[in-house]
Amino acid sequence: MVHWRFGMGSRTTHWCSLAGLLAIVTLLGACMPIRYVTQASAGQGDLTKRAVPLEKATAAQHLKPRVRALLSRVPEIKAFGERYGLRPTKNYTTYADLDRPEVLWVVSACEPLGFTPKTWRFPVVGSFTYLGWFQRTEADTFATGLRQDGLDVDVRPSHAYSTLGWFKDPVLSTMISPDEDALGELAEVILHESLHATFYVNGQSTLNESVAKFVGDGLALTYLAETLGQDSFERVRYLDAQAEDESRGRAMRDAYESLAKLYESKVSDREKLAGKERILRELRVRGQFRRAPNNATLIQYKTYGSGHAELGALLGACGGSWKRFLKTLEASRKHFESQKEHEEPKDLLTAVVAKGCAFAP
Repeated sequence: MVHWRFGMGSRTTHWCSLAGLLAIVTLLGACMPIRYVTQASAGQGDLTKRAVPLEKATAAQHLKPRVRALLSRVPEIKAFGERYGLRPTKNYTTYADLDRPEVLWVVSACEPLGFTPKTWRFPVVGSFTYLGWFQRTEADTFATGLRQDGLDVDVRPSHAYSTLGWFKDPVLSTMISPDEDALGELAEVILHESLHATFYVNGQSTLNESVAKFVGDGLALTYLAETLGQDSFERVRYLDAQAEDESRGRAMRDAYESLAKLYESKVSDREKLAGKERILRELRVRGQFRRAPNNATLIQYKTYGSGHAELGALLGACGGSWKRFLKTLEASRKHFESQKEHEEPKDLLTAVVAKGCAFAP
């Protein structure tokens, strides 16, 4: 359940929500290496130890005024989300300074000539298409083992994550962007993770993340318009950043679709590998990516960027009401749960959209 901004190039902002990480810590019966359990427990413990009340952080003179000003907005952002239908939580009432640029390193894997992702299953919360590690060295070691199994592997940084209520999540120093769209980014991640606490379907990580991205992006823009104005500097900068992400997203979508056709074709594996290399090389240039993308990169793009047309149609059917939209999704939970795991959001949502909004104004 990863919230991922498409920033493999000049903009490298990633968010992540890892219920599986905490499921491992609390439910040690899962069939995973003991090292994953211990590193996850130690990492979460470190966050908890560093956390201080938000009021104390906003008054701390050792923090930059810009950081304190952004932190002072957090209660307002939470209250805004609750007015639009997000569930109230005790999250983001504390602040943790991590002294590093990322909180986690997220590892995902996929078959080399297809888009079937590697999955890991956990008690209670279902299966996920990625795992999070608090140390880059351990993430790299784990990734090496997956590569030795012949898989495409992606290792990327995450600047935030949510425990879905397993613990009281702090605002992290890694969530404070150095860019001019920092307020929009902070609002987006808080609203995104609050969505996960409001709506979550076991085993449907693609749906969960696509809904969270759709809601987080949409509500962040509304928040900036309501609090600072439609044409405010912060909102314009956030729109610029979104446009950049959407451009990379289109490039990744086009590459995904081209590769999917190639993998389904009847040409030899050798020809498929040659075609794959060409398409990915073109993607790296078009998207201005710093690191080479692969199937694991693109499968995670699908996790966040799918079903947005259907979600937009559903929001429209609900008259633009986020509350009615969220209630309709919740009313459709049994439908989502009855489908195969990690189903395409488009396929999951088609029947829901056809029924229209389930709640009157």
